[in-house]
Amino acid sequence: MGCSEESKVTLGAYVLREEANHWWKNAKQKLGAGGVVITWEMFKREFLIKYFPADVRNRKVVEFMELKQGNMSVAEYAAKFESLC
Repeated sequence: MGCSEESKVTLGAYVLREEANHWWKNAKQKLGAGGVVITWEMFKREFLIKYFPADVRNRKVVEFMELKQGNMSVAEYAAKFESLC
């Protein structure tokens, strides 16, 4: 079952809380100025810029690529893997 672009943005915004919700209200006004329809891609791009900048994403990629189980138990390794998300 597919969702419309508008529904995706609405649902994405619905789960935002506190500061993120306040940020989105302001960002939505700027993005939607002049009647521009805010797409899911626009929402994701702005959200990632604000809350998961490229330098942080790049560091996470490096951490992920360098992750080895080594002497860790499976549970420890799984916890470390999940902490990268």
